[in-house]
Amino acid sequence: MLGFQPLKYNQGANSIVILDQSQLPEKETYEHLRTVDDVYNAIRDMKLRGAPLIGVAAAYGVVIAAHSEKIDSIVKAADYLISARPTAVNLSWAIKRMKDIAIKSKNLFKDLYKEAQAIEQEDRSACQYIGQYGSELIKADAKIMVHCNAGALATSGIGTALGIIYTAKDQNKNPVVYVCETRPLLQGARLTSWELTKNGIETYVISDNMAATYMPEMDLAIVGADRIALNGDTANKIGTRGLAIIARYNGVPFYVAAPLSSFDFNIETGNEIPIEMRAEGELRKFNDKIIVADQAMICNPAFDITPVDLINGIVTEKGIMEQPNRMKIEKLKKNVTGSNSETQAL
Repeated sequence: MLGFQPLKYNQGANSIVILDQSQLPEKETYEHLRTVDDVYNAIRDMKLRGAPLIGVAAAYGVVIAAHSEKIDSIVKAADYLISARPTAVNLSWAIKRMKDIAIKSKNLFKDLYKEAQAIEQEDRSACQYIGQYGSELIKADAKIMVHCNAGALATSGIGTALGIIYTAKDQNKNPVVYVCETRPLLQGARLTSWELTKNGIETYVISDNMAATYMPEMDLAIVGADRIALNGDTANKIGTRGLAIIARYNGVPFYVAAPLSSFDFNIETGNEIPIEMRAEGELRKFNDKIIVADQAMICNPAFDITPVDLINGIVTEKGIMEQPNRMKIEKLKKNVTGSNSETQAL
């Protein structure tokens, strides 16, 4: 259905082929990443992005290092890749898995390649289950507001928030999607609109400051997540917190869709989540034109924290957790190795 693949590892060339998301929607360009530095720079510069996808990319980055390097150099490369972006926990989660394999492996390249494939396949499978469970929230002809990009461009599969919408479309529910443009890098306007329309979804792009105007018409708001704390506080693209507040004021259900790899069971609340600060230039210029006075300083956080009290539910590959709280997430933590074959009691 999707018609594109954001990332593919080429074993013969020991390289990663990525769809350069910084060029969309103007150009559909593919780039070869042949070194660990290439992978690091692609993640940092957001040529590939999305919490699950950068975890997969980093795993294959370790595989690239393993092709010719010794264990010490591989571990060093892994630690380097973690530093590319600090907020998405999927990145450190994937790297930890790769390091654990490397330390005990007798055949580094073979074992690390196998683990990277497993991480990719688990992500793809998680997207399918999130789509199946989340589609239960969508009624026929529903109007849905989304923010940033939590689709196939952000994962190895059909996506999280957008995966739910694709599944609903396959069920002939005909969802209509309102996409916040997501300043300053416009991941909603550039990426989500490209992805949704490519797959036949009726799509309307709105500027971020139109969300309050259109929210009363919505049946649902749904977003992805880069990290979820033990109490259910959620880090996602900047603007998500404001969207959740607007949704709550208008009585519109607000859901988060994320795989288990986005949960950080080691932190208590969102206050402990590191927030990435991006370069000034992303705000100082628009269309290569300066739009901010030289004397003005810039604030450019990439993410904000949505308090759990504003979240109606979290959709994972284990099912829908309604009214999330610490007790339910602790229970989820105990079940992370359970079967995906049926909905768990969340």
